[in-house]
Amino acid sequence: MEGFLPLQWCIIWYVISGIVVIYGIMQLKKIISENPEAKPLIAVAGAFMFVLSSLKMPSVTGSCSHPCGNGLGAALFGPAVTAVLATIVLLFQALLLAHGGITTLGANVFSMGIVGPFVGWIIYKALKGKINSTYAIGLAAIFADWATYVTTSIQLTLAFPGADPIKTFTAFATVFAITQIPLAIAEGLLTMILWDYIKKLRPDILLKLGVIDESEVPHLNVTPSAGGE
Repeated sequence: MEGFLPLQWCIIWYVISGIVVIYGIMQLKKIISENPEAKPLIAVAGAFMFVLSSLKMPSVTGSCSHPCGNGLGAALFGPAVTAVLATIVLLFQALLLAHGGITTLGANVFSMGIVGPFVGWIIYKALKGKINSTYAIGLAAIFADWATYVTTSIQLTLAFPGADPIKTFTAFATVFAITQIPLAIAEGLLTMILWDYIKKLRPDILLKLGVIDESEVPHLNVTPSAGGE
């Protein structure tokens, strides 16, 4: 929450997150330039993250538990672009919902916008082509959520290590686990439902982005005509 982290850690997380977000903006511009039809999907990924992460409940002092919604954007556009979306989401939440804060924005972006999406992206990439993409996105969403809160536990431990940092981390992670384990599973199921809807509605965009294989949409003719367009 606002003002909870020591100043030095606020600065450190801002610097690290800022580097990734700048790179993400470059990647986002490239995606929009090459695939302008993906703009609505970018908006959907951002809106999904905003809505889910706004559903907060009290947890460890200085933080709260909530779904993250960061696995969807990571699978679609990669972790760097998701970091940009997360920055926008977290900024609006801090300003309009008193959720998070400006001083802690860098730390929150690092956990929910960088590490969580990176883990979700790795999971999805590892499973792509091996299992149906709907199951892959569900697992990606679950692990992205868990990775977000493992990172938050580490951040809180670094800021407030106590006499024994290992015990401090364990205490933070244990309290988060009580709510985040079921929340992440629920988030994974909801992400699967949304993914199936997108896959049925616009499989052409998913194919163009390279996030699903043609075998998942055999009814779609993606072979260009001999004369071109």
